[in-house]
Amino acid sequence: MNKEKIALVQVFILLIGFFGWYILSDGDVQETNSYSITVTDSNGVVHQFEESPSSVAISNTYIASAMRMLNVSSSVVVGVSGDFEDPILWPEYNGTKIIQNSAHSEIDFEALYDARPDVYIVFATNGMVDTSAIRNKLDQVGISVIALDFYKYDSLRTEFQVIADLFNKQEEMNDLLADFDSIELLVGDRISSLESINRPTVVMEHHASLTRDPVVLTGTSQWTDMIEKAGGVNFFAELPGHTTHVDMEAILDANPDVILFDGITFDIGFNRFDTDGISCDEHIEFVSNRPGFDEVQAVMDDRMLIFSGEFAGPMMIHGLPTLAKHFHPDRFSDIDADSYLDGYFSEYHGVERIGKFVCQSDNGD
Repeated sequence: MNKEKIALVQVFILLIGFFGWYILSDGDVQETNSYSITVTDSNGVVHQFEESPSSVAISNTYIASAMRMLNVSSSVVVGVSGDFEDPILWPEYNGTKIIQNSAHSEIDFEALYDARPDVYIVFATNGMVDTSAIRNKLDQVGISVIALDFYKYDSLRTEFQVIADLFNKQEEMNDLLADFDSIELLVGDRISSLESINRPTVVMEHHASLTRDPVVLTGTSQWTDMIEKAGGVNFFAELPGHTTHVDMEAILDANPDVILFDGITFDIGFNRFDTDGISCDEHIEFVSNRPGFDEVQAVMDDRMLIFSGEFAGPMMIHGLPTLAKHFHPDRFSDIDADSYLDGYFSEYHGVERIGKFVCQSDNGD
């Protein structure tokens, strides 16, 4: 009899345990299903939200541009970096709490905590930003760190999709993709028949080349995809790393048809007119005067170009006709490349494009 009672008690305990497990398991399923938004950022980190974030801090203007291109309300932004100082392009952020001096500077965590964002959006792979350390610190206080770049062609559309999913902007996303597709189709059709021999050899130098031996952008840089889509060939695409030093002789041996420079540190771009710091002309003259460069094809043909930082951001596809026209002026003689830049600013930013966006060695725009 005692054994029977013990057995019944054991069965009862097992039933209670199973029922408890079922309740907990069902609760987990319900909790998981309560997340209506799931996105994966460019670090491969999955983020889940019950609804679109109502308070967001952003570290750079590339992210702000992407949000604006998808018509995400700026009212959700509660913290920005000091890069939003231009009152013409970013008037809505006048008075918004500054959480860091620039996209690459240290975060003012006290200011960030005061802003109380649900989400902080930061660069994913920029070498000057320690995204992992930021995530480790902010995860502890309940701030989701979403990492997106918007300066790499191969991830650009995916990153726009993250913003579209996060803020329920799928219709705007479809319109944006249609715009991207039409521009790429225009350029692609005109260069599709090009033989390899007719594609200019391009050397893309980093702005750091001013102060030390040449630094070139390789195949993993954001520029290589755009160079190739515009009908050019990055001579140093096969070198390792994002950027790498090369001997001066390596560029002389390459004898490129075109030398490009990323202009992110130059005073060019929206509402900037090449009036402060080292000018485009000074930089081009410096490179032209390197020993032996007077016999480089790009120097002799005045095909040295500096492109503003916007060309390596969310504007990159709208900038593609400009790059293609410089590479293949005959094939794009009837195309008003500037109209695509004008359209980018008027349609997505609601402003007229002003400023100097391209410098050329013959002083052409």
